[in-house]
Amino acid sequence: MSTSPIQRSEEPGVQMRTQLLRIDPLLLLAGIGLSLCSFVTLRGAGFHSYADKQALYSVFGLLLALLISRFDYTVLREYRYVFYGLGIVLNLAVFAFPSIKGAHSWIPLPGFQFESSEFGKLLLIVSAAAFAVERSRRLSEQRTVARLMLLALLPAMLVMAQSNLGTALVYVTVGCAILFFLGTGWRQLGALALLFAGAAVIVLVGAPALGVHLLHGYQQQRLTTFINPPATCNSNNPVCYQLHESLIAIGSGQKTGLGAAGATQAAYGFLPVPQSDFIFAVLGETYGFAGAAVVISLYALLIWRSLVILTMAKNLFGTLVAGGVLATFMFQIFLNIGMTIGIMPVAGVTLPLLSYGGSSVIVTFLAIGLLESIHVQASMASSGKARVLIV
Repeated sequence: MSTSPIQRSEEPGVQMRTQLLRIDPLLLLAGIGLSLCSFVTLRGAGFHSYADKQALYSVFGLLLALLISRFDYTVLREYRYVFYGLGIVLNLAVFAFPSIKGAHSWIPLPGFQFESSEFGKLLLIVSAAAFAVERSRRLSEQRTVARLMLLALLPAMLVMAQSNLGTALVYVTVGCAILFFLGTGWRQLGALALLFAGAAVIVLVGAPALGVHLLHGYQQQRLTTFINPPATCNSNNPVCYQLHESLIAIGSGQKTGLGAAGATQAAYGFLPVPQSDFIFAVLGETYGFAGAAVVISLYALLIWRSLVILTMAKNLFGTLVAGGVLATFMFQIFLNIGMTIGIMPVAGVTLPLLSYGGSSVIVTFLAIGLLESIHVQASMASSGKARVLIV
């Protein structure tokens, strides 16, 4: 008895159907479910135009995710310099356009506000993962860790200059995640943590004491207000007001919510940016604990499947890309929900797929498409190894 691999070519149509069958249905279910929750929440709060646009963004993003899942993600390694350079250029290009609400974050396009920092997150994940693979054999060298971290810090500083503190923190998180999943030693990661803690103390305490303000006043308030209970913090502090109104909205929802007719915080303008930054507070007021539990369960499903795909990846590059996407999801979910209930700074990051925003929704679905591509390629590689013909 002998074995030999089956050599059989498949027609393009058959190959396409095979790839679509190999996608992770639960990951796709989580993305679609969260998009539906966003639509229902926005409609329930009376934001009908936002809800309709969000539905279009979600459908477009879903189609892109399915398209990307058909391609082999490993080819992206070859364009690491292009992706990283494109991320830098996009984050510089926004300064050529007028600011919106005090922030240089958008490039105006016909019928669409292109947020370069959102697309920069995905470009950074792919390029940093590719650079990390190239340096993986020299991980013990301190300059390797320093170079990889600088890859994230440079675009993070550009985003910080746009007055977009929350997304800058996401960039830093991506850099740390790539190092973690690359296998960086705990001693080096601990040194990085101490370095960031020291920098935070200097920025928030040391520099202001010397009369040097590295952050705008409102940015410093966002990072420090959550430490004080809303009942005792300064009522003239706008961040304190935002947090206070958010807690009122979530608390008033109780078990099943007040419904579209009874929810007043967003409808009467008490809750700031309810369609994006504080969408979870709108959800809590309108649909209560039940609605919040459904959304959090879908996020748990999204994170679980991302983690499973990370362990399935057929190579180190896939592991690092999946790790960067996973870290981005986890950081944004925890930070956004945490800020609405007063346990995290009000950093102004979107809640993936739930917050209104074309760039955010499309980028999140692009990230899901990358995860699906990693899943498809891993499944095909595993199937190819097991497919033998017994003669």
